Amino acid sequence: MKVAIMQPYFFPYIGYFQLINAVDKFVIYDNIEYTKKGWINRNRILKEGVDLMISLPLKKDSDFLFVNQRYLADDWSKSKLKLINSIKESYRKAPHFEVTFSLVQEIFNDSNSNLFEFILHSVLQTCKFIGIETEIIVSSTLDYNNELKSEEKVIAICKSIEATQYINSIGGVELYNKNNFSGQGIELNFIKSKPIIYNQFKNEFVPWLSIIDVMMFNSKEVVSGFLNQKELL
Repeated sequence: MKVAIMQPYFFPYIGYFQLINAVDKFVIYDNIEYTKKGWINRNRILKEGVDLMISLPLKKDSDFLFVNQRYLADDWSKSKLKLINSIKESYRKAPHFEVTFSLVQEIFNDSNSNLFEFILHSVLQTCKFIGIETEIIVSSTLDYNNELKSEEKVIAICKSIEATQYINSIGGVELYNKNNFSGQGIELNFIKSKPIIYNQFKNEFVPWLSIIDVMMFNSKEVVSGFLNQKELL
């Protein structure tokens, strides 16, 4: 059984969804510390030909809390309107604006103010939208020692769900050792995305933006095809 494990990210780039699509079970961490300046609550969209950072505003709290203990800002009901409008103004002339913007609105209108629950809902709805049927499991529901670190924690999670193959993004090549996994009966592989290029109006192409950008400019069928533009190492 093929398994992948990742942090939760806010409307991540298509490589994240390639990874979900490549496995039988995808474990998403909720019981890990929130990290500043990462991609948990922010991402990039296209604005007038250049990339623009968008982010989910968070309620001020301890930096040591888990992602599932963090909440959206108290003024979220107002600030989300600015986010929605920014996305609308950026993509209102995109070829697949109507159907994609409906999805975005549905996700932003979710009433849950918990950061993790909001992101989980967005990932589940996006997967459904582009046809990914992989089972998604929340890490805190599994039986493993969460005090383990890095590679040891990943192996423990894999063993808890009887994984025979662990697939990670290419960024994990320097973090994980194939021999350590094989010693536990688990094959380790990495996904490397192939170049994905499409028309973004008449601008010079800006790669690896949020999945929002991909869906705005491409049909569901084309996005589904992009999921397979990868290689396994």
